[in-house]
Amino acid sequence: MRDRTSMTERSIPEHKPRPMIDLSVSIIIPSVILMKFSGDDALGASAALMLALAFPISWGLFELFRYRKFNFIALLGLVSVMLTGGIGLLQLDPQWLAVKEAAIPGLLGVAVLISTYTPYPLIRTLLYNPSIIDIEKVQQKLDEYGTKAIFEKRLKNATYWLSGTFLFSAVMNYVLATIIVKSPAGSAAFNEELGQMTLLSYPVIAIPSTLMMIAIFYFLWRTIQGSTGLALEEVLATNRSR
Repeated sequence: MRDRTSMTERSIPEHKPRPMIDLSVSIIIPSVILMKFSGDDALGASAALMLALAFPISWGLFELFRYRKFNFIALLGLVSVMLTGGIGLLQLDPQWLAVKEAAIPGLLGVAVLISTYTPYPLIRTLLYNPSIIDIEKVQQKLDEYGTKAIFEKRLKNATYWLSGTFLFSAVMNYVLATIIVKSPAGSAAFNEELGQMTLLSYPVIAIPSTLMMIAIFYFLWRTIQGSTGLALEEVLATNRSR
């Protein structure tokens, strides 16, 4: 039984980050389709919207089944894309698009905040987890130096900042959608505006949010280093076996 499990694990290819492919499939290609092929002289509004949404949905499902790796954030992305398609195809009020754009990161921010009052804060799932950090080694050093209480307090502070990052995304998503998308859903103009919003969401929202996440991870690493005396290369999970 163990041999069969080992063979299955070996048959699953290693997932390597491909940011340019992710960016192209999830943002650039759908945006170009929405802005350039939504007219009646091209694909039409509904067909262009379905084609544009097919790219991130297909890519997300491919990543899930290919690498057998459940990614909660990626799943939320798929749900978000499908909700966008539903709003467009059902021709709902564009205001629902703004609500949807804000709701997902907003709910995540609230969930992260609430999790600070539970035994399982979400920052442990997103950043301080065994796939990124050698938790066992860190805990041993915290016990050895008697700095566990200080570390837990700083980890809670990092959780507040992580919640703030998601809430920032929610506000910016709502503002961007409200300013740009004004045409009736299901129209070519709606698709073009949706494409513009998708393109702008990367520099306006994604990049600042990523920088915030990097800052939080840096704070977390400095906290670990100060509480345990471990260097970065000793903390990373990739060096666990060394």
